[in-house]
Amino acid sequence: MTKPQLLFERKPDNFAPAPWKPMLTSKPNAKLSLEESLNVVPNEAGTPQYQHPYEHEIVRMSYPKRVFKESEPIMYQPVETTEATFVDTYEGVLEMLEELKGAKEIAIDLEHHDFRSYVGLVSLMQISTREKDWIVDTLQPWRHKLEVLNQVFTDPNVVKVFHGAYMDMVWLQRDLGLYVNGLFDTFFACEQLHYPAKSLAYLLSKFVDFDADKQYQLADWRIRPLPEEMMYYARSDTHYLLYIYDRVRNELVAASDRGDVDKDYIGRAVEKSKEQSLSRYEHPGYDEETGEGSRGWYGYIFKNSHLAFDSEQFAVFRALWKWRDNTARKEDESTNYVLSTRDITEIARINPPDAKALHSLLPLNASLARPRFNEIWEQIKETKAKGGLSLLHFFTSMAPDSVRKNGMPIAARKTTKLPDLDGEVTVSRLTRSQLFGDMPISSKWDPSTRPTETEEELIPFPWQRFIQQGSIKGDVQHDTAAEEVNVSEQTDTVESAVGNAEVEEADEEFTLRRGQKRKSQAIEESEPSEEDTDPSQYDSDEEMQEGGGVIAVEDEPSQKASRSARRKLRKAEEKKAEEERLRRQEVKKVRKAQKKQKKQDDKTKKFDAVPFDYSKATSVLHSNRESNGGQADGKGKKKVFDPYSKSADTDIKGARKAPPVRGERSATFKN
Repeated sequence: MTKPQLLFERKPDNFAPAPWKPMLTSKPNAKLSLEESLNVVPNEAGTPQYQHPYEHEIVRMSYPKRVFKESEPIMYQPVETTEATFVDTYEGVLEMLEELKGAKEIAIDLEHHDFRSYVGLVSLMQISTREKDWIVDTLQPWRHKLEVLNQVFTDPNVVKVFHGAYMDMVWLQRDLGLYVNGLFDTFFACEQLHYPAKSLAYLLSKFVDFDADKQYQLADWRIRPLPEEMMYYARSDTHYLLYIYDRVRNELVAASDRGDVDKDYIGRAVEKSKEQSLSRYEHPGYDEETGEGSRGWYGYIFKNSHLAFDSEQFAVFRALWKWRDNTARKEDESTNYVLSTRDITEIARINPPDAKALHSLLPLNASLARPRFNEIWEQIKETKAKGGLSLLHFFTSMAPDSVRKNGMPIAARKTTKLPDLDGEVTVSRLTRSQLFGDMPISSKWDPSTRPTETEEELIPFPWQRFIQQGSIKGDVQHDTAAEEVNVSEQTDTVESAVGNAEVEEADEEFTLRRGQKRKSQAIEESEPSEEDTDPSQYDSDEEMQEGGGVIAVEDEPSQKASRSARRKLRKAEEKKAEEERLRRQEVKKVRKAQKKQKKQDDKTKKFDAVPFDYSKATSVLHSNRESNGGQADGKGKKKVFDPYSKSADTDIKGARKAPPVRGERSATFKN
């Protein structure tokens, strides 16, 4: 298809310098002249731009009083008996204009195409009144003459009904030089009424019971002549819109309280519509350094910061983005038609080392990029030579409020460069903590609570305490023994035994306990009987008193008698335990022999051959098929299966090992 923009009398200029100047040649319904309206003023971001030509009139306009009153909705014309008028001549536009001047409300909608154009094209404009529908061909070479429709579009007494007019306001200014004064956007009415959906398709379904076929929403509206299906779809967007306007306006008026600002729903809807009509068109562009602007890459990498490009990959990404934008402007094509953003990201991620590798990465449908791969490669090499930041460093160097829709960069965040230091860097320690003050962070550094290491304050271990107490008590006992004249023979024996033990076990650790020394059952069973036991063996075990747990000398006869009695009692208990152990062993041996004999008997019985008695055998040919176990005489019984027969002769076996506990669900509980 031949590009229609090539035949325009005013061809689009994709390299026009900023700011964009309105293409008005006259200003109908003006209260301020065109020359006085076209002033260059800075916008919110400080970028110079022309004022909206009808800003003075729109700000001061008042909607007709009929907008704020309920009225009976006017039914639309039957679709079957009426048809839309296709306007493709300038004379037809003038005839339509005369009929529009007599209308109180008109419905307007646009069909736009942006795939084979850099900025896009308004391909159709649908206009409807209460009685008639028009479809205007806006791809004619004289399309700029449609500016004459401003006589109606800027008349505040004629209500212009749109749905979702944000982009429509911009496209009308850019392509046709049309401005709207007296806009009513049914989108804002849906917003104030809190409808579950705000699309035109929802309103058509709700009020008209019409299901719009949205398959043509993204169709190529440059096709000429238009098929009937596309004509019907284009007409339906405005044919029912005035009736929908009546319905939603009545609901707004009924729900509103004009005296209460919070409940003035109709007032808020018209105010938002008025603000919408002040929208302006600006040249698309972006800043190459920061990527900000309507055609920049900043928004894309901000949403896809997980890409984590290094410096070379980021340079390739910026080079491809710049080449694509320049080529799209020259050829008047959309940037996605030249090379998609996904392809740019993939090429930058791979970072081709040479032109051949770059050519292999270009998609086959990139008809403008593949023949120019050498040009692309030169652009990449030039950007790589300049160097730059990685994606992470780029984000850290940008100020958080640097995102602007106008594409003009702002001053980046100022960073202080730290001096390069050679050698070891010494960091001084503050004498006083800024957070804790004079309070020490740890008791280790607090001199007031630090203990003094003296021998008197040292805490001995338990075994050291026993030795110290034993040595002190031993000295006292030695002094007492020196004063006494008669020392018993038993005392000398005990002291000599203690001395020998100290010499032999000086280097070994030991623990002295109070009372009788406890022995395990294994040791008790392994001890010899009373006849083979040496009495001197127990002497050292009985020399611990219940007082301090240290070795002492016992001289009292009563104590000797008690020791002898305890020794006899213990020996009796040991003898009794030994006899019980031997008895259990004998019982176990007898039981084991019985089991072994029983197994042998069962094994012998199992292999005993029993001769078959043919005289008692049943007839095979005339066997009884009744449920008597298959016996001819009916006396035989089928053997009952015993599941425990094989396990009866063996010991009782323990339960099987339970499986390990895992984290999955083991059971489901139900009410």
